Amino acid sequence: MSMTQLLDATIRQIAVPGKGILAADESGQTIAKRFATIQVESTENNRRIYREMLFTAPQLSDYVNGVILYEETLGQKASNGSTLANVLEKQGIIPGIKVDKGLVDLVGTDREKVTQGLDGLSDRLVTYKEMGARFAKWRAVFDITDVKPSCLAMETNAHNLARYAAICQAHGIVPIVEPEVLMDGDHTIERCAEVTEKVLHTVFRHLYLNKVSLEHIILKPSMVISGSTCKQQASSEQVARETVRVLLRTVPAAVPTINFLSGGQSAEFATENLHWMNKLHPNLPWLLSFSYGRALQAPSLDAWHGKDSQLVQGQEALLKRARLNAAACVGEYNSTME
Repeated sequence: MSMTQLLDATIRQIAVPGKGILAADESGQTIAKRFATIQVESTENNRRIYREMLFTAPQLSDYVNGVILYEETLGQKASNGSTLANVLEKQGIIPGIKVDKGLVDLVGTDREKVTQGLDGLSDRLVTYKEMGARFAKWRAVFDITDVKPSCLAMETNAHNLARYAAICQAHGIVPIVEPEVLMDGDHTIERCAEVTEKVLHTVFRHLYLNKVSLEHIILKPSMVISGSTCKQQASSEQVARETVRVLLRTVPAAVPTINFLSGGQSAEFATENLHWMNKLHPNLPWLLSFSYGRALQAPSLDAWHGKDSQLVQGQEALLKRARLNAAACVGEYNSTME
């Protein structure tokens, strides 16, 4: 099978109406913080138990067709001896892998961030592919103030995203392109729209220059929302209208699917926003779906609470959120379903 055929096969399985992606690629530091909220120690075994609970939830594949894994998780084994990647594959869910190496300060800016990890990426992808990964993820972040993001931050991060995407496709691995405009701050939804449009224009210009096949990427953007400390918070209908307006101005129709990140939104708000996008705009050139981490996992983590006796409750909480987001993907969510 050629690399193009591999990419085609993966995209066909992921770009399915009514299904999305579970982001379970938290770094060791991030998952330790989340475990601390329920007084659970972040040991390798506890992380394995938690993720096995998520991945073996009955009928998860009815709503989720891909899971992004952290490097540790890709190599971990379930209690039955199978790798967690194989556990997913047996359910018809595609394993993916986070490949960036985190954020560092970008020299020449006012503490803006750039994502590292291009060095050695090609060799790592060979290993990840052998372990079962068929798609990958790289996250870039952009601050919002009156003067941020700077041109340097946008250009550098967009270039790195494009290089990563091109390298992935050369290995037959579908890249998730994730430009996250952070919700931290007191900016209005109008300022968020302005910045998001600039960021996406820059990203797609670099994807074009690096000859990335747009038909074989997954775009994982942030929604256009009010800053977390903005006094006037936009409604879900406003978020939907502004987000789609920006996407129509920036994202080529060749892109098959847009799977939003939740970016710190509550589980309910992330679902409602996605619903209104699909409800108000049913005939868009791309699918609008989800690639949520905390917005899918938080209720499950709280229900599980680190107790073997509550594994089923943890799975039920995950399945509920996955089912509601699947409904939002086709504009059929209602808050009474909560």
